[in-house]
Amino acid sequence: MIGWADIYKVVEAMAPLYVALGLGYGSVKWWHKFSAEHCDAINRLNYFFVLPFFTFDFISQVNPYKMSYLFICGDLIAKAIIGFVLTLWANFYRKGNFSWSITSFSFCSLTNALVIGIPVLHAMSPQVGVDLVIQSLAIQFLIWSIIIQFMMELRNAKNEMTFDNTNQDLEGNNTTSTATKTPTLGSVMKVVWTKLSKNPNFYACFLGIMWSLVANSTNYNYISHSKECISIMSKAGSGIGMFTIGVFVAMQEKIMAGGTRVVMFGLLLRFVVGPATMTVGSFVVGLHGNVLRAAILQAALPPGIASFVLAKEYGVHPEIVSAVVIIGILVSLPIMIAYYAISELTH
Repeated sequence: MIGWADIYKVVEAMAPLYVALGLGYGSVKWWHKFSAEHCDAINRLNYFFVLPFFTFDFISQVNPYKMSYLFICGDLIAKAIIGFVLTLWANFYRKGNFSWSITSFSFCSLTNALVIGIPVLHAMSPQVGVDLVIQSLAIQFLIWSIIIQFMMELRNAKNEMTFDNTNQDLEGNNTTSTATKTPTLGSVMKVVWTKLSKNPNFYACFLGIMWSLVANSTNYNYISHSKECISIMSKAGSGIGMFTIGVFVAMQEKIMAGGTRVVMFGLLLRFVVGPATMTVGSFVVGLHGNVLRAAILQAALPPGIASFVLAKEYGVHPEIVSAVVIIGILVSLPIMIAYYAISELTH
């Protein structure tokens, strides 16, 4: 059962995130220290330098030989359901589009597993819960974040193949007409893979899992100074991410710049659709008992800071994602307690 001491630990884990958020917000709104260009530079520092070190550091410490492959299969089924529905929506619904499919999949897939997930699941389902949260975060880095970045690069590659023709009319005025190429699949994929080959996050994932496989099969550990060289960068990820969100939000006219309804839809995806599809996937693969409960609870964690880092870097609805991340972390604790209470009753 969850006690006040457990709730305090969760709040204690959340507090540093909002300190960084407040500093970022105040540095623009009150102290006028940063501009939009500075915000982009800070986010690129996080995306190209801090996040790869964090990814490698985390994945390299996961033991792939002791992972619950039933849980991983359940997660794959859950995300396959989401991906299938979003594909249908983007291609056959009048208001559907590729950009919103990417953002929606990001909300459903990327969670704040490290900062919020571990203390919450440790209180609710001590050993099983923590193990599944760690495995979930590893899968996020190895599969879902890579797929999301691939889709974002694909979106940008298609957009780059739209060109403008500017002509002058008889009176000498400029008239602009936009013509859209129909790019071949090969040309689009060539652009995408060229850009992905320069992305350090992919190399961090690959090197991390290779190191983990070798280290856990040979019982080889980090040399102490090598670990410190990696961790000094990796530990900065959450703080810089929340600071960047604060800077970005301060530059908007209002916190919910994209509108309340859209933000509520994002929260619905994270806290309802995510756990619901994970429940279906878990039942399909036969999870039960404490493992089933922990699998559903980890799927109800708040949205991950990485979702904003990716959205800002690729320009895919960062104003919506920032609001969902901020509000999602705030409301996550009562939602998690509600899920835990329901699981206790049904158990």
